[in-house]
Amino acid sequence: MAHPALPAPRPELPPVHGAVICVSAPCLVISPEHGQLTGRGMEGIYRSGRRLLSRCVLRVAGREPVAVQGRSTGADRAVFTAAVRTGAEAGPDPDIGVERVRHADGTERIVLRSFNARPVRLPVEVLLGTDLADLAAVAAGRAGPELPAGVHAAGLRWSTGDAQAVTTADPAPDDALASAGLLRWQLDLQPGESRTIELRTTQSRTARAPAGQVANPLADARAECDDPRAEAWFRSSAADLGALLLRDREEPADAFAAAGAPWRLGLAPAESLWAARMALPLGTGLAAATLRTLARTQTGGRGPDTGKIPGPLRGAGPQLPPGCTGTEATLAFPAVLAEARRWGLPDPEVEPLLPAAERCLDWLRASLDEDGFLPDPDPGPRRCETQAHAHRAALLGADLLDAYGRPGGPHWREWAAALRDRFRQRFWIDGPDGGRPAAALHPDGRPLPRLTGAAAHLLDTGLLGGGRLAPGLLDPVRTEQLARLLGAPAMDCGWGLRSMAVREPGHNPFGHRSGAVRPHESAVAVAGLAQAGFEKEAAALLRGLLDAAEGFGYRLPEMYAADQRTAGSAPLPHPAACRPAAVAAAAGIHALTAAAGIRPDAPAGTVAVAPLPGAPLGALRLSGLRVAGEPFAVRVSRLGLGMVEEAADALQLGG
Repeated sequence: MAHPALPAPRPELPPVHGAVICVSAPCLVISPEHGQLTGRGMEGIYRSGRRLLSRCVLRVAGREPVAVQGRSTGADRAVFTAAVRTGAEAGPDPDIGVERVRHADGTERIVLRSFNARPVRLPVEVLLGTDLADLAAVAAGRAGPELPAGVHAAGLRWSTGDAQAVTTADPAPDDALASAGLLRWQLDLQPGESRTIELRTTQSRTARAPAGQVANPLADARAECDDPRAEAWFRSSAADLGALLLRDREEPADAFAAAGAPWRLGLAPAESLWAARMALPLGTGLAAATLRTLARTQTGGRGPDTGKIPGPLRGAGPQLPPGCTGTEATLAFPAVLAEARRWGLPDPEVEPLLPAAERCLDWLRASLDEDGFLPDPDPGPRRCETQAHAHRAALLGADLLDAYGRPGGPHWREWAAALRDRFRQRFWIDGPDGGRPAAALHPDGRPLPRLTGAAAHLLDTGLLGGGRLAPGLLDPVRTEQLARLLGAPAMDCGWGLRSMAVREPGHNPFGHRSGAVRPHESAVAVAGLAQAGFEKEAAALLRGLLDAAEGFGYRLPEMYAADQRTAGSAPLPHPAACRPAAVAAAAGIHALTAAAGIRPDAPAGTVAVAPLPGAPLGALRLSGLRVAGEPFAVRVSRLGLGMVEEAADALQLGG
């Protein structure tokens, strides 16, 4: 019997999960671990999605240095160490040390140090080249050949009809050969002496590309912990999130977090809102700016999409996991605004955003299907997490409307109560083991009985006044059953929460929604379980995330394979994952602040602290946070007792 023909293979993304990535949006540098930019795959220096330099190969004394180590030293910089044996000294020991410090802004400092016992004349060459290709073309394997270079006063330049790049050197080279893309120096080094060559790659012949494009609205907070890895994770998470900030072109004073590097270094509304929400302990500035940016994109006029926040504004492409949808962004908008107010977003910043939040709720009302659930996409399944997002939007939106004397609060609370009844009747699948929530309802009403990580969103109810949490879609008995399911090995792989349980049909440990760990979903589970009182399950997921963060150098990718953890194993990267990614970076902040259990109500002048009992990471101190616009510090003892050490004078401990 003839087998059906396989579809034509689609191009695969060039692998970058082993690369050293420096980012300070919109600047990006992708380097192999040895540090030589060879022009292969995604290697290169990028700005605003354009590859300015694809090849930068260093030769010392006629040979390429032997790579020793390559490592990130910050979100926007990396150091590559190498050695050269010139033969001037007998024996196997290198006699020239090479250090290359590479920055996201396209600056590279090459330091050569002589270990020789006598003076040495050192020939140094740098081979440069570029195709000036768009990042999307590079990712799809459609980058063109290298362009011919021209000699610049202190380096080389390349140009096409719509782009140019310039690499300058300091000191200027002794010789520049445009036909070979070659810069040459003859350096005289005394014993122990160092010489430095600085390369700068920009789009302009004169201007240096700035590294930071926006003022970082995130507070310079820090974590101190008995487990020192927590401090490294918190610090790296905040740095990566700050490195992904981009200006809104319409209002350059407003910044948002790009979805991730290298594939989605642009606005993806749901991811940007989730990152801003998880980063609220570092201040409300990012949330406010992100909300303003998205309010300007909200669909107007009359029609089925009126009031909706559009989906990703940069296409992911066929090789990438599907992005979050406009439905998620629209439902997140009023919830993030309401919670930002609880953390201290002042009324003059909240009030201009209220009409956009009301339009989001109007869209929700108009988009409900006849069965009272929200499809995503429409027409399509009624996902369990979408109902949770809608429920949270309704309750936190009602809280917001009431606070500013706007109509609609009672209606949305009644609607949320009715949704809770419908959800428990239609989505919960009873069974001898206690049952489970359906992953979704088919359009014809049949439940999809798969257990997925998206069920963690049922525990994420949102913050109301006085440190209270909004009610959830599940009652206490079903909440306890869900906590048990999420904490079992079928879902907790030891590195975080799987996006689908192991024995479900179609399980794939690399699957974006069918098995892989998504750190932000794991952090949502940690916070939700902690708030619901399930400390054992929350603590296990928190420790697994921290272990995974260590395995990835404290820069978690947006997802990674969920193979079961065993002795000596390590988390496995997903070849199409962004790293850094905004939601994965913010997950570190969210998970660690969830361990401290901070629940502010800035409008009422109170803050409650409900730490995770048992202190799973030992004693923990978070300082430099922001509540009500002022510095906030909290300490959790080894017994799990919380104490506020610093807070705004107007805040009272309560809740």
